Amino acid sequence: MRGQGKEPWDEIGFQVHRLHILCKRLVDQRAFGDLKEKPTKTQTWVMNYLYENRGRDVFQRDIQEQFAIRRSTVTGILQLMEKNGWITRESVGEDARLKKIVLTPRAVELHERVGECIRKTEQLLSAGLAPEEKQEFFRLCDKIRSNAEKGIE
Repeated sequence: MRGQGKEPWDEIGFQVHRLHILCKRLVDQRAFGDLKEKPTKTQTWVMNYLYENRGRDVFQRDIQEQFAIRRSTVTGILQLMEKNGWITRESVGEDARLKKIVLTPRAVELHERVGECIRKTEQLLSAGLAPEEKQEFFRLCDKIRSNAEKGIE
């Protein structure tokens, strides 16, 4: 009987983990399947941050603050992103030592492709679900998330 917790697949945590893995696999295959070098999750977050802030100069310290990570960690992330052709570092007029970080056209295209893959994955996941079923799923997720948050000290 399902829901009795006798088997791991009868547990909510197991099912959530399975869904997470499947969703990640779907997006990764569609967005990165043909790439030799695939971005890490953190690199994808940095690409998204740079994409969302294209209208302003972004520096390494901004990324450090945004993601609450150390300077040395950001340096490593950015060096690899530069090596893979996803960012460039450009001098700014006031201080030649200060380098703004800019997405390359290749990275912009990749970011937009990831966004489209996420939208298509969402359509695939919700196919055949009535609006009421989606709302019930969200309601149950909220309830489960609330329960989980109560357990975190």
